[in-house]
Amino acid sequence: MKLQWRAGALILLALALGGCANLPFFGQRDDAATAAAANAEEEKVALYEFDVEAASPLKQLLLDNLDLPRFQKAPKSDAISGPELGRLVAAAPAQAKSLLETEGYFDAEISVVQTASATGIPRIVMTVVPGPRVTIGSVTIVAQTPLALRTPTRDERRTDRLQRMREDWSLKPGRPFRQSAWSSAKTAALGELRADGYPKADWQSTKARIDATAKSAALELAVDGGALHRLGPTRVEGIQRYDEASVRRMSTFQPGDVYSEKALLDYQERLLKVGLFEGASVEVDVETGPPEAVPVIVKLKESPQQQATFGVGFSANTGPRVSVDHYDRKVLGWPYIAHSTLVFGPSLKSIGTELNSYPFEDLKRNLFAVNVEQLEASDETRNSATLRAGRSQDTGDYQRLYFGELSHTQLSNAQLQTTGSAAAGHYQWLRRRVDNVLLPTTGTVLALQGAVGYGTGTETRSDLPGQEEKAKGPFFRTYARLNAFKPLGAWALNGRLEVGQVFVGNRIGVPDLLLFRAGGDNSVRGYGYRTLGPTVNGAVVGGRVALTGSVEAEHPFLRSIPALLGAVFVDAGGAADNWGELKPVFGYGAGVHFRSPVGLLRLDLAYGQAVRQVRLHLSVGVQF
Repeated sequence: MKLQWRAGALILLALALGGCANLPFFGQRDDAATAAAANAEEEKVALYEFDVEAASPLKQLLLDNLDLPRFQKAPKSDAISGPELGRLVAAAPAQAKSLLETEGYFDAEISVVQTASATGIPRIVMTVVPGPRVTIGSVTIVAQTPLALRTPTRDERRTDRLQRMREDWSLKPGRPFRQSAWSSAKTAALGELRADGYPKADWQSTKARIDATAKSAALELAVDGGALHRLGPTRVEGIQRYDEASVRRMSTFQPGDVYSEKALLDYQERLLKVGLFEGASVEVDVETGPPEAVPVIVKLKESPQQQATFGVGFSANTGPRVSVDHYDRKVLGWPYIAHSTLVFGPSLKSIGTELNSYPFEDLKRNLFAVNVEQLEASDETRNSATLRAGRSQDTGDYQRLYFGELSHTQLSNAQLQTTGSAAAGHYQWLRRRVDNVLLPTTGTVLALQGAVGYGTGTETRSDLPGQEEKAKGPFFRTYARLNAFKPLGAWALNGRLEVGQVFVGNRIGVPDLLLFRAGGDNSVRGYGYRTLGPTVNGAVVGGRVALTGSVEAEHPFLRSIPALLGAVFVDAGGAADNWGELKPVFGYGAGVHFRSPVGLLRLDLAYGQAVRQVRLHLSVGVQF
């Protein structure tokens, strides 16, 4: 690499010296050339004035595409003569008509008037009366050869492929006819069929019959699906270190199944998410493979078995931190992935390891995890430890996790000290229906959790020295969260609602890890992390019930930088010992968000109404 750089530098130096050989002396500017370039730029002036009198969208269309505005400015040496300008003016109405027809205006009246401006140069004004717009009158879609019926699925119940094309056709009767919408509708309809059993489908014919008198368009399309394609044997490439059988187990299709682009993409996504591969692609060979058994080719790039990552981070909730992540993707030669983490900061210190097996036939995985943590927040210190064992299942849109857990927490501040231990069985269910997991803009995410267990705990208050309150018994914990995303014009709207309750006679019998608090980056902004909850002896403790919500609107600052967004939001909620004592507080503010490759970066300034304080919140990603 260094040799290549040095060779390139020598070549550039030689070219520079060669270019300077004719100069009076090395490094002197060619003032004559510079002056000539400046004069040429100065001489680039308007040769005539041009304007369009039309509604705003049509005016911009004509200004962006007509020849007259394009040749309006030129160097004097290339000045357009009178006859040439006359030809441009004469051709302008026909050009404008063609452009307007792409927007559905087939009976436009266009006039062009040329006069002299106040400065003496020609002034050309085009007046456009577009007339009525052509709308879609009818849509006819037929198949050259019959299309096979499809097997209904949970996500798509319809079985008739041709009827589904007709129902999903985007350019419906009554909508304005636009050339771009016509092209997009054809592309989308054909793409849907190609992704569902007919990868070689094509349009045999497409016609848009325009009746300018009736201001109506009749769309006629005939599709040729070709042969129905079925999947054949799977070939895996790039496997050396890990288990090929595990790769094959992650596939949900079998030889003989009808070709489905979604099934292949879902398989590819599972391969990338399993944690064994840096890259994965799943393709089919429709060109050389027989339609009844199209070969499936899986190409993989393995991740190293041992991998460590060092990081430095900051969170408004827990402050600065340094971290180390280590992966062992084949622990002692077994089909398990070990992910160990170490986090060290002034407010948060933790160490833990999670073991996940390679996926089984039903995409389930065994898991074992241990974690020890110390958290300092809200003027208190919480020491906790957890040990869990269970099984997870990830099928793309749905995730399921059930596990048994032993947990212990010790919480201390100036007002009280509490300890709690529990053994519990947990079940968690997640459904994602969003357009993008990292940067969602439309769809919903629903999470449900339930746990049943037995806990014991103690509490000692500073105002009652020597007196220790104890509690033990069974408990039942529930939690639900809904995230929703919806675009509205140039705005992106999102909302969050979460609710939880622990059913237990005395909260002391439940570890703090399983109780509820609110406040912080992903809860109620404008309030400190874990500062919203019931109070005992002046100290905030975990509550048995919680309710929080948020509504947020985002809009790009500049059209040229759509990833940089301004945001306004309102958050509300809190936690308490029972619903009667819950008094939601409000936080509202504005922020700057950035859609990065790793997720949404958010910098928010929020005002907590109840505390009358302004807080800065920084977070990365959307928590599901």
